[in-house]
Amino acid sequence: MDALQRPSIPEDAVQYHLFLVYLDSSDAEAHERFLQQILQNILAEIAPLLVQYIWQHLPFNLRYHPEKGDVPAHLGGVTEFGDNVEDEWFIVYLLKHITRTFSDIAAVVYDNDGQFLLIEAAEHLPKWLDPDSSENRVFLYQGELHILPNCTRSGEVGWPRDSVPTVERALEVLHSHTESCLAKQPICVALAKRLDGYPDKIQQNFHRAHCYVPAGIALVLSRRPDLIAPAVSAFYLRDPVDLQACRTFHTFPPDARVMASIKFTRCLYAQLQQQSFVPDRRSGFTLPVRSHPQYRAHELGMKLAHGFEILCSKSGQSSSEKEASVSSNPLWRGFLDSLKKNGYFKGELEGSDHVTENLCYSFSSPAIQNPGQEMLKVLEDTSYSLEDLKNQEAHLPPEDSDAWLDISPRELERLLEERGGRGVSDGTRKTAPDEEVQEEEAGYSLIAVTQGMKNFINAMSSHEGAEIPSKDDELDSDDFEDDDEEDDSDVDEDEEVQNGESQEQAGAEALDNLRKYMDEMDQELQSTNIGRSFTQNNRTSNTADASKSSLADAGSELVEEEIQPLDVDLNLVSNLLESLASQAGLAGPASNLLQSLGIHIPPDADQS
Repeated sequence: MDALQRPSIPEDAVQYHLFLVYLDSSDAEAHERFLQQILQNILAEIAPLLVQYIWQHLPFNLRYHPEKGDVPAHLGGVTEFGDNVEDEWFIVYLLKHITRTFSDIAAVVYDNDGQFLLIEAAEHLPKWLDPDSSENRVFLYQGELHILPNCTRSGEVGWPRDSVPTVERALEVLHSHTESCLAKQPICVALAKRLDGYPDKIQQNFHRAHCYVPAGIALVLSRRPDLIAPAVSAFYLRDPVDLQACRTFHTFPPDARVMASIKFTRCLYAQLQQQSFVPDRRSGFTLPVRSHPQYRAHELGMKLAHGFEILCSKSGQSSSEKEASVSSNPLWRGFLDSLKKNGYFKGELEGSDHVTENLCYSFSSPAIQNPGQEMLKVLEDTSYSLEDLKNQEAHLPPEDSDAWLDISPRELERLLEERGGRGVSDGTRKTAPDEEVQEEEAGYSLIAVTQGMKNFINAMSSHEGAEIPSKDDELDSDDFEDDDEEDDSDVDEDEEVQNGESQEQAGAEALDNLRKYMDEMDQELQSTNIGRSFTQNNRTSNTADASKSSLADAGSELVEEEIQPLDVDLNLVSNLLESLASQAGLAGPASNLLQSLGIHIPPDADQS
C-alpha cells in the first residue's frame, strides 16, 4: 500500500497534498526547485485571503515533501481546525482556487472520516464508490472535483473497484483523460453548494463586539488580530492551575481598561459568550449589574483578559527565533517579489510593521508556537497612549447582532433538512403560525407514511445498511451495474436460460418453504396473547379463505379459531404514531426514519 493510505489523523484535523499532474522524476533537484517556486506563487496568490482570515487553531500551511515510496514529491500540510469546521471548508475553497489558478496542480484532501468531499455528495455517488474503492481516485483539479472511473471492461478508462492505483498512475490518467474523470454534475453541485459564498463568506463569519479590555489587549489585537484565537482557547480550556496566574494580573491589569471593537470568528465569539465565569475577587475585575447596558462588554473583556494573562504567564523568556527564521528563509524574498508582481501591497509600504507582521504569520510557521511570547513582543515594540485609546471609544463601529446564536426549533429543522439533502423552501417566505399548521396538516397523509415504509422495506439492503428510496427520477448508469457483471459477460445464452430456470425453481421452493414456516408460526402463536396486540380486519365474511388450525396438543379441547388477516397498514401507522408520541417531540427512531424518507408528521394536537 502506498503512503497515502495513511495513518490516522486527529478528529479535528484536515490533511492535504498538492501534486504536479505530469511528473519528471529524472532530476530530483530540479523537480524540488520547481515545486518550491510553485509554492512561492501559490502563497502569493492566496495571501490576500490568508491575511484577513482568523484560524481557530492552526492555519493553512504548505511545505515541500520529498518522494517517499509510491508517493511522488509534492507540497502538503495538516491543519487542526478544532471546533470550527468552517476552517476545513475554507481550506477546500483554497484548494479549488489553487487548482483553478495553477492548471498543472491536482489536490487531495481528507480528514479522519476519509474523503469528506464524497460524504457531502453521498446521495449522488455511483454505487461502486465507497471508502475502500475511493483510494487515490478523488482529486480537485482545474477547480472541479474529479473521480477516476470504475473500469468494468478492458479498454475503458479507470481501474476496477477492488484495485488501488498508485498516485503517479492516477495523476497520469487524470491529466490525459480529464473529461472522463470529471465528477458528474449532481456531485459537483452538492460540493459547490457547501462552498457557496466564498470568499465573501470570510467576512460573514466574523463577529465584531465591543469589549471592555485592558489597554494592552486593545493594542495587541490592533496589531495582531489573529491572536484572538489562542486567547479565547486559553480561557475556554482553562484549568485551576491556569487560573492561579489570574489572581493578580501582572501583564494586563484591570485598572487601565478601554472600550474596544474586537473582531472574532463566530465560533470564537460563541465559545467566549456562552461560558459562565466569575472572576477571583483578588483579580481586581468587577462586573456591573446585569441590567447595565454595557454588562456584556465588561463580561467579554474580563474573559478575554483572563485568556491573555494565562498565555503570557506561560510565555517563558522573550525570544525572536520566529522572526529570525522568517527573515533568513531564502523563500521569503521570492515570496515578497511575487506579492509585488501581483500588486498586493497597493498603498501600503512593503516594510511597514503591520503588513510585515501579517505576512510573516501567513508565510512562516504552521502554528503560533508561543502566543504569549508574541503578545509580550508587541507590547515591548509598540508604545501607546491610554488617552488616545480612550478618545477612540467615541468612534467605534457598531457591534454586530448576535441573534444568530439563537435558533428556533423550526429553523433548526429546516437547516437539518437542507443538510440532509431534502427539498425545502429557502426560508425567505414568512408564514403565520396558523398558516404553518394548515400547511403541515395539508401535507400530512397516512397513505404517504405507509407507502414510504413499503418503499423503504422493498429497497435494497445488505450488511452495510439499507438504501433510502430516492425521489430523484434520474437514474445513474451505475445503478444498473452488478458486482458479477464482469464474470457473466461471456456466458453463453443457453447457459443463461438454464441458469434462469434453475433460479426460478429454487426461488419457488424457497417461497413454499417460507409459507409453510409462516403457517407453522401462526399456529404456534395462536396459543399466546400476542395476537391481541395487533389490529385485525373486520371483514369476516370470507371465512372460506381464512386459514384454520388446531393446537398441536391432541388432548386440548379448545375450538379451532379462525386466523383473521391483519390490517398491516393500520398496525404500521398506529405503532409509528405511538412511537412518535413517546418521543415527546425529541429525536428518536420513528422521527429519524420518517425524516430520512422525507415524511413530516405534524405535532400531536391532542395534549391529553
